[in-house]
Amino acid sequence: MTRPVVVGLDGSKESLAAADWAAREALRRGLPLRLVHAWEGLPDDDVDAELPEVRAPQYHARRVLRGALDLLNERYPRLYIAAEQVRRQPGPALLSEAESAELLVIGNQGTGGVGGFLSGSVALTVVAHVERPVVLVRAGETVADEHLPDGSRKASAETPCRDVAVAVAVDIGGSCEDVLDFAFHAAELRRAPLRAVHAWHVPLTKGVPGVEERRRIREEAERELAELLTPWRAKYPGVVVRENLHEGRAGHILVRAAGGAGLLVVGRRRRRTAVGPHTGPVAHALLHHVHRPVVLVPHD
Repeated sequence: MTRPVVVGLDGSKESLAAADWAAREALRRGLPLRLVHAWEGLPDDDVDAELPEVRAPQYHARRVLRGALDLLNERYPRLYIAAEQVRRQPGPALLSEAESAELLVIGNQGTGGVGGFLSGSVALTVVAHVERPVVLVRAGETVADEHLPDGSRKASAETPCRDVAVAVAVDIGGSCEDVLDFAFHAAELRRAPLRAVHAWHVPLTKGVPGVEERRRIREEAERELAELLTPWRAKYPGVVVRENLHEGRAGHILVRAAGGAGLLVVGRRRRRTAVGPHTGPVAHALLHHVHRPVVLVPHD
């Protein structure tokens, strides 16, 4: 069964940017695009549609979907796009949609939270519990932002794509296979380099290490990163890989590393509890401070 790329729409600038990004990604992957507007306040089909309190939400929902559908059909005529209104709460609706999706795309407001009807704990719960990769896109993201500036340093959609950055934790070994596979495949689709970013630090139990001890720890991290990437280089021989190691905490390093990337790919450990919006400190920092599209890929 072909899995679509699914977008949660609410009419906000963030969700419209997410829909446009998702359309480009669906074209790259040769997949259909599915637009979903979910709101539990939508009236049942047997409710009198002439009532003002019924017409208003119906009109809003149809306008959100129709506006996005018309815009995307005009921009991407070769893409198959479906759109649906769902009479459910946004969180459960998107989690359900994600089960049959290749990836889920939603808008991200950054320091203001996650946008539109996906605000606050609803969005964080979706991100924390979704079992498929989820992409968060900021308002204003355009096709030119995925590409390097041209010779005059102006934004362009005709230049090569910016690199794909992936956060690599060498201490979780095979658990990051899904993360690396997504990142390498994304780089292959874009014909872009892959930047493998690893944050290393001296354990607190070591006290204040000397120069030699710090060098030894870094060299060990370099060796482990190279070993971890070796089979993926073989699987994706066309992808140019650049290894970036930085000393410090992962959250701060990844926020800086994402600055020049076209896409940042990060792993998120699957949660074993059924409630709660927690995503972990690294993912939380990225959701609030990274301006580039961020992909969170669940792993064990």
